[in-house]
Amino acid sequence: MLNRRHLLGSTLAALPMLGVAATPAAGARRLVFVILRGGLDGLWAAPVPGDPDFAAARGSLADAAGPPLPLSGPFALHPLLTQMHAMYGRGELAVVHAVGLRYRERSHFDAQQVLESGGTQPYELPTGWLGRALPALGGARAVALDSAVPLVLRGPAAVDTWAPPVLAEPSADLGARLATTCAGAAAVALAARAADFLQQGANLAVLELSGWDSHVNQAAPRGALSNNLRTLDAMLGALREGLQPGGAWSRSAVLVATEFGRTVAPNGTQGTDHGSGGVAFVAGGAVKGGRVIADWPGLAARDRWQGRDLRTTCDLRSVQRTLLVDHLGLPRALLDACVLPGSAGLPRVDLLA
Repeated sequence: MLNRRHLLGSTLAALPMLGVAATPAAGARRLVFVILRGGLDGLWAAPVPGDPDFAAARGSLADAAGPPLPLSGPFALHPLLTQMHAMYGRGELAVVHAVGLRYRERSHFDAQQVLESGGTQPYELPTGWLGRALPALGGARAVALDSAVPLVLRGPAAVDTWAPPVLAEPSADLGARLATTCAGAAAVALAARAADFLQQGANLAVLELSGWDSHVNQAAPRGALSNNLRTLDAMLGALREGLQPGGAWSRSAVLVATEFGRTVAPNGTQGTDHGSGGVAFVAGGAVKGGRVIADWPGLAARDRWQGRDLRTTCDLRSVQRTLLVDHLGLPRALLDACVLPGSAGLPRVDLLA
């Protein structure tokens, strides 16, 4: 019997002989995937103060961040996401809410495998959705801003990697004092370097930002979650600035996604635990932004997944499909067969300008 792994492998291997490739226009387009590892609380990054149940559902977290930045309808952004809010105002950022994976079991490792592989269950697929798409993108180049190729880019095509030189370790005391500042600065520098690679001809880039697990005291102004939001905002700003020369930003899309959201209600240590539905962001000059895309399920206990999570009403693969087909020009038949198998029935998301 021919299992799915063998079918995928044989289909991908046959691409050069079949002459399957993206449309020529895709060569000028860029796609960046920013992976937020650890499970971003979507209701923290993009609160919904206009939902009648928001304040009661979120309890002490409802207004702990301060006045949010308004978006359309009941939605808002965390006040630290100022550059992203400016992109939204310029029509360069779309917020996709109540989005998530088919996977619901709340394991970081399994959920990240699903996020990167593009499957529906952990370890169903051994390669990544971008790695499987790459051979069909007409000679496109991909780069991972890391010392190793992440799963999402693994497949039959070669992928470049880049990481900054390793410097001598500082003393424990100095390391502790500089850890937060240096981690944020390094992430922003990687985003700027990603923009350089994209300006030099790469079509796909993947960056990672870890540390989004927020079980304890997530509202701390200088805590891990606040610092990560500052860093994410600065990273996207650096990508935009680096891609402006020559108009590359106008041909770029940036997908920001995490493996799962968090529980709606805070836990006993003023954090949130592993959940399911959350938020994704799509930025770029090629994006029809200035909108929140959501089939909003509500936050009353009866409307939550298992009574605790924001219910997922948009499969993240719908967003991925739109970016691969409408932005990069990937043939839909190939997408259905092996890049995102099992996703053919998902609706298109209106994302692109």
